[in-house]
Amino acid sequence: MLSQQDLKQQAADAALTLIEPLLTAQAVIGVGTGSTADLFIDGLAKYRGRFRGAVASSERSAKRLTALGILVLDLNEVETMPVYVDGADEINSQLHMIKGGGGALTREKIVSSVAKQFVCIADESKLVDRLGQFPLPIEVLPMAREAVARIAKQLGGQPVLRQGFTTDNGNEILDVHGLTINNAPELERQLNNVPGVVTNGLFALRPAEVALLATQQGIRRLG
Repeated sequence: MLSQQDLKQQAADAALTLIEPLLTAQAVIGVGTGSTADLFIDGLAKYRGRFRGAVASSERSAKRLTALGILVLDLNEVETMPVYVDGADEINSQLHMIKGGGGALTREKIVSSVAKQFVCIADESKLVDRLGQFPLPIEVLPMAREAVARIAKQLGGQPVLRQGFTTDNGNEILDVHGLTINNAPELERQLNNVPGVVTNGLFALRPAEVALLATQQGIRRLG
């Protein structure tokens, strides 16, 4: 029986195999944040010298990349990337995701938007029929916290401030529990239009193109 850590490693290794043909002298790889992304970063170090560098979605990932000798580029220096690799807190069969459990949702969304392909790596426990069991993170400007919380309640959720946490952008996060998400793209659009919301953790307007889900029987690919 493979442990959850074994499954995460399996997903990270599958992503490395998938992106290896994309590694060229000018290629810049988008890298996500979280425990599974950490394993991908560690594996990517074996290929340093075969690609130009990486763009990280968090200070945490940037430090890990730098420590492994991989050049970290500012996204403003990069016009396009062949691929962005990151995990998910939940993903459905349409490859819509909830992300942001680690608090990097805004930068994850920005970096992934520049990539030609989003590859999600996760273990099979993250695959759900309907999104929403995992609390939906919303990054908010501090002055808008209570105003956004009231709207989240109107939508049927129970918002909870993530205590003692500040994003890399200097903002706060509301984790919204109890949402029934039947139309993820519409809810993503609706929340992003609320004044004071920086972004929310739904990745549905631009979902993953490929999901590599680690199972006890091997990798299950969606997309």
